[in-house]
Formats: sequence, C-alpha cells, structure tokens
Amino acid sequence: MATIGQLLDEKGRDVFLIAPNAPVIDALKLMADKGVGALVVVDNGKMVGIFSERDYVRKVALHDKDAKKTPIKELMTENIIHIHEDRPIEECMTLMTAKRVRHLPVITKDHQTMVGIISIGDVVKWLVSDKDFLIQQLANYITGDR
Repeated sequence: MATIGQLLDEKGRDVFLIAPNAPVIDALKLMADKGVGALVVVDNGKMVGIFSERDYVRKVALHDKDAKKTPIKELMTENIIHIHEDRPIEECMTLMTAKRVRHLPVITKDHQTMVGIISIGDVVKWLVSDKDFLIQQLANYITGDR
C-alpha cells in the first residue's frame, strides 16, 4: 500500500509559504507563478493557516473585498487539517472527502516538520495510475505475457 511520502517523492515536496499579513493579491500572484492552488500561511516559523483559490473565490470575489488591501489572515482557513507522510494514500482520500478539503499539508510522524502539501488532484492521479498498473499486471498474468 503506497504512502503519502511515496506520492510526495514522485510529485515533489515543494511547499509555497506566505505570511498572514501579506495582501491577498500577493498570494494570487504566487499561486499563479508557481502553478499551485494553495499556500501554507506561516507566522514566525509556525503553520497558522492555509489559503487557497477556493478561499479567494468564496471570501474575496463574492464579497467585493479588495485583494490589494485585504490581508491573508482575514481569509485563511485556520483549522488546518494535515496528514502524516507515512499514512496510506487511500486514507488521505477518505480524510479529504470527509473533511471537504482539497489541500493537505503533510507532516512528519513526530509533528515536527512539514514535508510537503498534496491536493485532491495529486491523490486522484496517483490512485488512477496505481489502478491502471494493477489492471495491466493482471492482464499480463491472465494472458501469460511477462
């Protein structure tokens, strides 16, 4: 059973950070530049929230707030749900579905270090690829191809 750590090894462990006092526009520019849908909000080295494109749409665009003046801390999701890197990928999918989140910071088992972030897209891509591999292996076994 594959783990979150294995997924991170394949996709990369880059995590993009932003300060809570940074304006929303800075977060949007960074997400666009890096091609990511969420940033981890860090204050004095401590993870204090997560800010996503979904937060922008629901809390800025729909409420006519000014992205140049509104700080991230007013809009970020503070109740951070995370997962340990040694957990199975299937558990991650269950957690994301149950908690209705699309991005999860990944931390070490001892809760000391953030080692990556995964999206629901990363998880789905991995699971589909894994199932395709298993189907091919079963087909090869049945047909005798090796």
